[in-house]
Amino acid sequence: MRRRRRNTIVWSIIVLVILVAGWFSFGPGLNFGSNNSKVVTVGVVGESKGDEAIWKSIAKTAKEKYGITIKTKNFTDYNQPNKALKSGDIDLNAFQHYAFLKSWNKSNGGGIVAIGRTYIAPIRLYSKKYKKLSDLPDGATIAIPNDATNESRALFVLKNAGLIKLRSGKTLVTVADITDNPNNYKIKEVAAEQTGRVLSSVDAAVVNNDYASAAGLTDKQAIYIEPINKDSKQWINIICCKKGQQNKKIYQEVVKAYQTAETKKLIKKYYGNTEIAAWDVKLK
Repeated sequence: MRRRRRNTIVWSIIVLVILVAGWFSFGPGLNFGSNNSKVVTVGVVGESKGDEAIWKSIAKTAKEKYGITIKTKNFTDYNQPNKALKSGDIDLNAFQHYAFLKSWNKSNGGGIVAIGRTYIAPIRLYSKKYKKLSDLPDGATIAIPNDATNESRALFVLKNAGLIKLRSGKTLVTVADITDNPNNYKIKEVAAEQTGRVLSSVDAAVVNNDYASAAGLTDKQAIYIEPINKDSKQWINIICCKKGQQNKKIYQEVVKAYQTAETKKLIKKYYGNTEIAAWDVKLK
């Protein structure tokens, strides 16, 4: 009996040692069949050198602070990341602003929600003929993008610049919503990618940042910069997930890993004043 008891004790110790060794070998992150829950794939679009550096820093923070492995999946088309998110091919995406999300959800039956702010990229009113806003003459021709979201944004830029007034209570506007145009500015609608190219033939143009860079425009040619206020809230970029998953702790932790002083510093380093960290901005 004593020998049997002694053998039982010995085998119990051996089993305990194996279990403890297994725990330290595989780590406390072992989730008994759900290891993959600690990996989060984030969809992005046209990842630049700056974006890559920023997400590398975010991934480092997520790993060290929350034990999360962040992987990015780069898309070339703005129509792809929300579809991929809705189908479950990715866990989160970070490429769009509130206005784009609202429009996409309306056209695609919803299903995507915002869970955290990232940055805003203020757009500018440029001119090759005039040095400042007050130089614009009566009847000046101003080019703006003709697609729904960018046209609306451009008109809000003109409104905030004091050039026109818009119908109140609307977040998506068109030229039909101009209620006052005291200087009789002619608003010329062109494709977004053409706004920078037509600048030589108009008095001014609202040009999105990507197209301004492609057209070789500089801050010196900007006569007005989009302010960050309640009107521009809808242009703040966001991290999104599938509806119903917005309270998942792991996704909230990814947002926290993004919204840090280090991320803010890197945004400033790589993008100067063309992108501004927006998770803690005050909208007046």
